[in-house]
Amino acid sequence: MSRTVYVLNGPNLNLLGKREPDIYGHETLNDVEADCRRIGAQHNIEIVFRQSNAEHDLINWIQEAREQADGIAINPAAYTHTSVAIRDALSACECPIIEVHISNIHARESFRHHSYVSSIASGVIAGFGTQGYPIALERLAVLMDQVAK
Repeated sequence: MSRTVYVLNGPNLNLLGKREPDIYGHETLNDVEADCRRIGAQHNIEIVFRQSNAEHDLINWIQEAREQADGIAINPAAYTHTSVAIRDALSACECPIIEVHISNIHARESFRHHSYVSSIASGVIAGFGTQGYPIALERLAVLMDQVAK
């Protein structure tokens, strides 16, 4: 039985590998997508992988995922700290949600310490670099298995 996970990425993540590699590493978003697809294949999970710098795109994809996905892994990037709209869209989803951050947002500027997403997420992964994405998918696989029982 195939399951679907949406992996959604917010603003500036298209610049992974080029923007502040001392914080975000040298892997590109294409590298992250390849890792996600590899883990997805291991767990019979179809990956829908998307990135946008536009808040409304992310909201539309979350609403799409609400109808089509069994889980969501989301790195809202800067919208983590600003977007009630993304939080509200996610809160309408009944599937498990994992919030992913490449950097440790709690070790950075104080404005990054608050997340509108964390309180509704099934889990939060921060500070593991791009390795956080495969970790999120591994956890979503477990959570989806629990729901299926």
